[in-house]
Amino acid sequence: MTLRNRVLVLVAAVAALAVVALASILHASARAERRNEIQPGGPKITAGRITLTTPGTMVFRNMAWGPHRDELTTVPASDPSGPRTAARVKCLRFYASSGTGVCLQAVHGTVTDTYRALILDAHLKETARYDVPGIPSRARVSPTGHFAAWTVFVGGDSYAGTNFSTRAAIVDTRTGKLIPTLESFRIIKDGHAYRSADVNFWGVTFASDDRTFYATLATKGSTYLVRGDLRTRTVTTVRTNVECPSLSPDGTRIAFKKRVKGLPKDAPWHLYVLNLRTMRETSLAEPRSVDDQAVWRDDHTIVYAMPGDYGADLYSVRADGTGRARRISGAAVSPAFLR
Repeated sequence: MTLRNRVLVLVAAVAALAVVALASILHASARAERRNEIQPGGPKITAGRITLTTPGTMVFRNMAWGPHRDELTTVPASDPSGPRTAARVKCLRFYASSGTGVCLQAVHGTVTDTYRALILDAHLKETARYDVPGIPSRARVSPTGHFAAWTVFVGGDSYAGTNFSTRAAIVDTRTGKLIPTLESFRIIKDGHAYRSADVNFWGVTFASDDRTFYATLATKGSTYLVRGDLRTRTVTTVRTNVECPSLSPDGTRIAFKKRVKGLPKDAPWHLYVLNLRTMRETSLAEPRSVDDQAVWRDDHTIVYAMPGDYGADLYSVRADGTGRARRISGAAVSPAFLR
């Protein structure tokens, strides 16, 4: 092949790549614009007021396309697929309890996005704001509303290589005192003090005593359920192979996802409930892999998100292992059930 022909081939290849790139940009732009349009068959959504002290309601991030996408939305807990009321507050992750909410948001910049955590009062008014160091993943509020927690994905840890690591933070919503990372807590693993540079925490869930919490600890390729003490700033390992714990309203059980041997590497988790008194695990009747920190609708029902047409849908399953999973709400994520 002559030099001229080689140049022509190179020019043609560059032009083809440019066309593909332009088409991809135009497609992404068109899809982004469509997200602001109400889609046929979607849920009915109207703007209105939301309070975090209305019992019997479910508050969540609305994922349905249209003018209220990503806004906090509420429905009666007894009718989770019914008409929605949306507030003018957008969150990537959300949770609420006893009139206190935590909202993890993206702040879109010209070059890159940053993220923050907002503490909200019962009327969704901001009472405090904290910068967070990465992409929001999990959020929780204690049953009393006195503490909030969040987990974010971060990069740059030397031990993590090209993979992400996590940061889990807890804040006292009354005083504003922030614990920016649980990695500052003393770790008791298998009865002994433990230190390692690769320690990661995520998925905080609170007990009702304003002292005890549970979370996931990861180190040396293994995950552990840990019980934390906010007064002594200590976490103690309880059980292996537990991720994203969620404490039941009565404080007796933990719903969690567990890696199961034989499942695909990209879908390795199954939902379980752990009895904290007997340490007996119960496999739940959801056959698919669930990558979420489930919530308790009540003492008998687990709710969690699964991939859906508009990002995520909510499903429920009984906490005793019986029955079958069912979809309860489309285009929704990050639910909180107000009691």
